[in-house]
Amino acid sequence: MVVRGIGKIPATRTIVGITAAMERKNHAHYNHNDSCRLSRWTARESFQYMYARPWNKVSDFYLDLVCGGGYSSLCSLFNPEKNKSKVALEYCHTDEESNLVDVPSEKRKGRLERITFKIVLSYHGSSFDGWQKQPGLNTVQGLVEKSLGIFVDEKKVQQLEEKTLPVEGCAVVAGRTDKGVTALQQVYTWRKDVKSSHLKDAINAAAPGKLRVLFISEVSRVFHPNFSAKWRRYFYIFPLADSLQIQVNVNPMDNSSSKDEDDGLLQQQAEHIEGRDGSTFNKGDNCIDNVDMRMKPSRFSVDKVNQLLCQLEGRSLSYRIFARDTKTSRSSGPPTECFMFHARAAEAKLPCINKDSTEEVKVMCVELVANRFLRKMVRVLVATAIREAAAGADADALLNLMNATCRRATAPPAPPDGLCLVDVGYGDFNCQNSLIL
Repeated sequence: MVVRGIGKIPATRTIVGITAAMERKNHAHYNHNDSCRLSRWTARESFQYMYARPWNKVSDFYLDLVCGGGYSSLCSLFNPEKNKSKVALEYCHTDEESNLVDVPSEKRKGRLERITFKIVLSYHGSSFDGWQKQPGLNTVQGLVEKSLGIFVDEKKVQQLEEKTLPVEGCAVVAGRTDKGVTALQQVYTWRKDVKSSHLKDAINAAAPGKLRVLFISEVSRVFHPNFSAKWRRYFYIFPLADSLQIQVNVNPMDNSSSKDEDDGLLQQQAEHIEGRDGSTFNKGDNCIDNVDMRMKPSRFSVDKVNQLLCQLEGRSLSYRIFARDTKTSRSSGPPTECFMFHARAAEAKLPCINKDSTEEVKVMCVELVANRFLRKMVRVLVATAIREAAAGADADALLNLMNATCRRATAPPAPPDGLCLVDVGYGDFNCQNSLIL
């Protein structure tokens, strides 16, 4: 399917403010040297294309999943017969972690007598300011640890009060999520000799309808929700708005050597995209109009995005160019390498959540499964794949970007509203349990 772009950006305070800030700055644009250079969106154009979407509908869908749909409802987007099946859900949380070597029970004393609980939690990303606890913000970690405070022993309470610290529990999580990112099966652990039902009730009362405990189980003390994990699955939903059109801005800072050279290259790009996608970009399409206006593609193929992502499967690669806000120690070398088990994209329709409307929403779904992910890696990867698909780049475009020397070579991160941490696995990944096959 071919997807239309967008024209005007909603006059929201967030988008207008960010766009205005971008216009006040002098940006150094990355100089791509391939044949798609002039048809590739700039950072500002990518930002506009990504954000002017009905993200509220995606947020409502995720909220419905958190309230009770869960993993099986994601399966129903592609396989309706799996809607009532819990096989895939149970697959990720079997007893693989029980095989870890533990301290013998007869040798446990003091703190070792505490039970280690594995808690699987779902929460709605748009309702919180991210996972990590921060002063004055409504975060998932802050609510969870505050709810665990009622189980803290008297000695610990006294120590915290003497230091004028809040009485809270301390939980270890499988991975932190950014503001706006939803999680269907986030995993964290907590150690305490209490009943699991009491824990579940306390956490569920923290934010009813927005945060929910799926189940709690006892695990080995050496089990770690992050370091014991063998893979993570992320899901991204991108709304497709066929009736909207994009207006690409003229870029006066384009690093072109001469107008004649650009005229010829732009004409080559029109032929390049026409031969590859089987469609012609003309003035009526508002894709490539003329050299003076620098009109660029305003649509992309979902199949093309899938083709780009498939090239990443089964490879251990450095994704440093797709990361953002990482520490210096994680900006080069082995810490940036990730093994991609599964990377696919497909078109689907979100079910109607609002009772006042019966219209389904066409979306592109992206499923990524890897042993680990760098910060904002999924959002940058999705945005860049869409940009490259629209430009008509080669199938190995994402692989070629791995060798780039500057992160400006990739697109700005896609909105967090579409991202969801589906689950975390502690056994070997089975491709047959993928959502998009």
